[in-house]
Amino acid sequence: MIKKLRVKLIAVSMLSLLVVLLLIMTGVNILNYHRVVTKADSILHVLKNNQGTFPKKNMGKAHSPTGTDKNMSPELPYKSRYFSVLLTEEGDVILTDTEKVAAIDDDEAVEAAKDVLNRKSKYGFYNDYRYVRCNENGNIRIIFLDWSEYLSSFRTVLIASYGTAALGFLAVFVLILIFSGRIVKPISESYEKQKRFISDAGHEIKTPITIIRADTEVLAMDMEKNEWLEDIQLQTERLALLTDDLLYLSRMEEGRHPLQMIEFPLSDLVTDILFSFQSAAKLQHKTIHCDIQPMLALKGDTKTLSQLVSILMENALKYSPEYSEIRISLKKQGRTVNFSVENTANYDLPEELDQLFDRFYQADQSRSSQTGGYGLGLSIAKAITDAHKGKITALRKDARHLTIVVTLPANL
Repeated sequence: MIKKLRVKLIAVSMLSLLVVLLLIMTGVNILNYHRVVTKADSILHVLKNNQGTFPKKNMGKAHSPTGTDKNMSPELPYKSRYFSVLLTEEGDVILTDTEKVAAIDDDEAVEAAKDVLNRKSKYGFYNDYRYVRCNENGNIRIIFLDWSEYLSSFRTVLIASYGTAALGFLAVFVLILIFSGRIVKPISESYEKQKRFISDAGHEIKTPITIIRADTEVLAMDMEKNEWLEDIQLQTERLALLTDDLLYLSRMEEGRHPLQMIEFPLSDLVTDILFSFQSAAKLQHKTIHCDIQPMLALKGDTKTLSQLVSILMENALKYSPEYSEIRISLKKQGRTVNFSVENTANYDLPEELDQLFDRFYQADQSRSSQTGGYGLGLSIAKAITDAHKGKITALRKDARHLTIVVTLPANL
């Protein structure tokens, strides 16, 4: 339990950190990318308004469409590398202008222009060139701006930011891994004390119970039938059963209960156990419907799994009204075996169904004395399921319709 709690603490902490880091890094890089694209589009806007070249005068007063970079540097024409291609609407090349770029010749410029012409977007990227399509006297001019330097810088920042975030994530993971042990230590100590108390108290209680049981048996032989003596015997048996259940649950949770893992016919086991409950169900005017997949085998401990099935069946019978139906299902799905018990409850189910698996929890306190239960059955069922590396869950369709589902790995 403590190990699972520590794992959950680490998992939640790291997941939260991962989400925050991803949001921050993604936000920063999106803003950075937007800045890079906006700057390129501002320059292309100037080239677009001047037929693919920079104006010779008033360069410092050129305006961008977004309102940024309102006063561009007069040095911009000398620093920018660009080329343009003028085409007809049918795609025939009218002229190319590659004077301001050295890496592209006329043939490559035409190839790039025809590629962009087939695209629907007005703005976009062709390799490391930012382009814009514009109409010019019934023709189409495509202007390309070399933006490799800025894109390289953007990629460097992108890799560096996520790399730094990854290193930070690993560093925090190591720190949490170290300090999580100290965080859960008080809980671990408290839990260990609780388990020791239950184990020690259980063993100490067993001795007086044995003596009381023996003394009442002697008195029963010497005395006539006595309701007080019978009540003492009944309550002694209930107390002995409670003590045994507590000790059994403690051993299961501590992993001290030896499990003999063998492969056995699970379908036959469940069928036999359900058959033993048929007579009790008839006496209570309840019907058991079974949907059991035949020839299902499972590797596990037959004794504890038998107890698991019996606990779920006893609960369904105890806490369902007369003339109700109990539905049992056993099926293999992929790599798991699913066993479910569905019944109508004679009490209102809690909002948090996980409470049903807590020790001593009883949703219907008024019926505890009638049913003779102590709220340990489902706790034991959960411990058995956990010991088999499975999962047990409670589901509800409405306030009084309960389904307990046990999922076990087909091959342990």
